[in-house]
Amino acid sequence: MASKATITIHGDQISEHQVNPYLFGHFVEDIRDHMQAMLAFPLKDMDFESEAEGRPAVSGSWSAYTNGRNTRYALEAPALRHSGRAQRIRIESDDEAYAGVSQRTALQGPMDYHVRIVARASVELKYLIIEAADRRTEEILGEVRIDLASHDWKEYEAELPIQKACPDAELRIYVPEDHPRWKDHVSTGMLWLDHVSLLPFDHVGLVKREVLEMTRALNAGMMRLAGNYISAYHFEHVIGPVLERPVMYNEAWGGWTHKYFGTDEFVQFCKELKLEPLICVNDGSGTPEEAARWVEYCNGGIDTPMGALRADNGHTEPYNVKYWEIGNEVWGDWQVGTCTAEQFAERCVSFVQAMRKVDPELAIMACGHTDQDWNRAVLDIAGEHIDYLTLHLYHGYGRFGMDRQTAAEERYKAMASYPEWTRSHIRQTLEQIQADNKHRHMKLAITEYNTMYYPNTVRKGLPDEHTLGAAVANAANLNEMLRNSDRVEIGSFSDLVNGWLGGCIRVGDHYADQYRGRTPGWSGHPLTVYGTPTYEVMKLYANRDIRRLLAVDTQCDTFSVHANKPVPKNLELDALPDLDVVAGVNEDKSLVTLFIVNRSLKEVTARLNLLDLEPSQDWILHEITSDSFADINSVFSPDLITCTTSSIPPEIWRDGLRLRPSSIYALEIQTDR
Repeated sequence: MASKATITIHGDQISEHQVNPYLFGHFVEDIRDHMQAMLAFPLKDMDFESEAEGRPAVSGSWSAYTNGRNTRYALEAPALRHSGRAQRIRIESDDEAYAGVSQRTALQGPMDYHVRIVARASVELKYLIIEAADRRTEEILGEVRIDLASHDWKEYEAELPIQKACPDAELRIYVPEDHPRWKDHVSTGMLWLDHVSLLPFDHVGLVKREVLEMTRALNAGMMRLAGNYISAYHFEHVIGPVLERPVMYNEAWGGWTHKYFGTDEFVQFCKELKLEPLICVNDGSGTPEEAARWVEYCNGGIDTPMGALRADNGHTEPYNVKYWEIGNEVWGDWQVGTCTAEQFAERCVSFVQAMRKVDPELAIMACGHTDQDWNRAVLDIAGEHIDYLTLHLYHGYGRFGMDRQTAAEERYKAMASYPEWTRSHIRQTLEQIQADNKHRHMKLAITEYNTMYYPNTVRKGLPDEHTLGAAVANAANLNEMLRNSDRVEIGSFSDLVNGWLGGCIRVGDHYADQYRGRTPGWSGHPLTVYGTPTYEVMKLYANRDIRRLLAVDTQCDTFSVHANKPVPKNLELDALPDLDVVAGVNEDKSLVTLFIVNRSLKEVTARLNLLDLEPSQDWILHEITSDSFADINSVFSPDLITCTTSSIPPEIWRDGLRLRPSSIYALEIQTDR
């Protein structure tokens, strides 16, 4: 049976502050499979950077491709000024065999791919073949011949048309068995490969077109480049010609850093999407001088050393990156350069001074914490030098003493209460900021947030954080950030694509966990790109025309959360409102938007009262819902949960509209101003 609620909007009580569109921002990090999923390259180990995992000595993701009993493989130094390794293949003519390397991948189609290889060969090798085949049927999907023109290293480019999509393809680069034979000698039959890459013709700035278009639809406002890896990241390694960029181990997350997406590519990605870039500098293994060079590379004129370098790299005009962050979770013992709050604050001041010497107009953020002792020390020492204090808000089941044996409904209610923790952390941090005039000017930036709970990061089944229930919690998080938008101006949802918590956008069938899920490709749908329920939430909120807030009162039933261990005294979990509601209005006050999150497990019939507002026509209702809070989108049902839109006569709301359990709504009301 549905409970009843009344929502009253006060049209004459309008906030003085404007809602910053950067509140609905997103976040990219070189973490797990984030870059691999985001970028358009279908191959791994394109520079043969990984060591051989067995015999024969073939790099990482590559395999030997030969029917010769005497073909030999070795890894050697790369071409001059290049990084990674070179793969050497020694072919015995007497075998009359084909020989090369291959890699399993998924290919789009029909699609033309740009092929780029760097190779050298002994003089009797005249050409090689690049082909793609369906691993299940051996059908050839596309083939191109490349004539070898030099005994020395040379870059070759070609076009490889792929006739149809194939989720289980194999790319092969080899000398064919019908190649003219030679007399075997000490220097014969050798092929070296330094780089092999494919790039679909529909990529946009090296990013998958589907990912880019889905990101465009998010209307994010701001995009953040940061994460744990940034504390061991040196930007100068990831600018300039990509083949000359060094291959570096990702000290935070394992594997290799993605050298193909550096500062230039990130800024171009933001420009393509008309987003404001936010860059977090390396204060762990980096220096103030390095941070200052990064600022100059982005913002300096061509008459400056780093501005001239940027121009040499093909970008004459300054990027004018205004927003910069110092430190990513410096308080964590997993962070390179972790230290005390006092030590961080001191070095933060030195970073600010060096960076502002290059560009005095920067808006600078410093690493904050939910631990107010940390914030107090940072504010006391560095507060007058910075513009924003940052928070990262990840709430988990551990706070409630819950585990996998806890009833699913109880776990859902705990997740639905996460915004109460968000409210508490924001309130306490703002109190710290307001405690002294020297840092009272500062605002808050929540530069990472998501629903996250243990033990489900080690999963036996579906990726729980992408449920409708998670979307409910994230929508209520956004409501809380909106309620505090006079002081909270920036938000960054974690992550944009795949990555650690699975991403707002999902590419393929990777499992989003800290450990190891199934091998990618297990589902047969590795090319599927889709949005999670929270993707629908983020898109819904960011695309509404809200500039100011309206006062709103809600009368509704409540629910309680039973925690198995004590929670902070300032958190009251015994009577949480079923409905979490925020109201806003556009700049000319002609459109009112009401966000309603029904976070309860029951249906609610809601009546709406409009005070000092005159609606002018039918109202538009956006709804994100499903039959269960545990429902998810997946490669098998990527559109199970989407945002639907309908027209609602005003009288329906006067009588009461039924709001489904664990669902999210946005009601748009045109008014006569």
